[in-house]
Amino acid sequence: MSLTDTRPTNAGVRGLLRGLDVQRRVVAALILRELHTRYGRENIGYLWVIAEPMTLAVAVAALHAGSKSHFGLDVRPVPLALCGYGVFILFRSIITRAESTLQANQPLLYHRSVTIFDMLFARAVLEFAATVAMLTILIAGACLLGLADPPARPLAMLGGLVLMLWFAFALSLLICSACHASRLAERLLHPATYLLMPLSGAFFMLKWIPEPYRGWLSWFPMAQIFELIRHGQFESADDRYVNLPYVMGWCLLLTYFGLLAIRITRRHIHLH
Repeated sequence: MSLTDTRPTNAGVRGLLRGLDVQRRVVAALILRELHTRYGRENIGYLWVIAEPMTLAVAVAALHAGSKSHFGLDVRPVPLALCGYGVFILFRSIITRAESTLQANQPLLYHRSVTIFDMLFARAVLEFAATVAMLTILIAGACLLGLADPPARPLAMLGGLVLMLWFAFALSLLICSACHASRLAERLLHPATYLLMPLSGAFFMLKWIPEPYRGWLSWFPMAQIFELIRHGQFESADDRYVNLPYVMGWCLLLTYFGLLAIRITRRHIHLH
């Protein structure tokens, strides 16, 4: 291949890298703006991003702290509650905050480098970082108190958290568009998240559920993601009900339709 043949390729790579760098800086700026807008600098300031979900997770875990029951060789009530409710907070926060994203950040669309995707992604990344920090602190504290064991497979647990981030973010794209188009979607969103909690797999393992209900629940991607997270936390938890290609297929499909939805939504936003 001649030198002239490689120039277009090199230019394309440089252009891609510049675009990614711009995207990174935009998302970082949006995260800082979100932190300042949501929490400010009063009291403990930005630490509220961890403290707020932590108080809810601690309250749920405290209800199980006195329980002596084990659901397996090492499946103890406190880490089960922390992994379940703590991760469900991540899902709920990403999708419920999607409804107000445009309303809170619409003036930023005057900047050509800022998109609806960037706004939603910045919020999702912030919630993900807060959840990881919260779980790390709470599980470490539970281990020190003798209420939990360290994660048996940390990479599997982190993989489950990343899949939950992807799944929730993809849904947030659709929810943001739906809430912008219809007030009814805003009204139904919060009740739907509470109805979803008992079906999500946050507080049970699929092997505890008898057939045919286990088969029905295993079709739900969230239930499989929670199974993967518990597989990462507990040594005795297996991943027989986790189908990664199936879950990733759902995430890809939701992302595709979500990107189409926010593209259509952007055409209907008129800046004054």
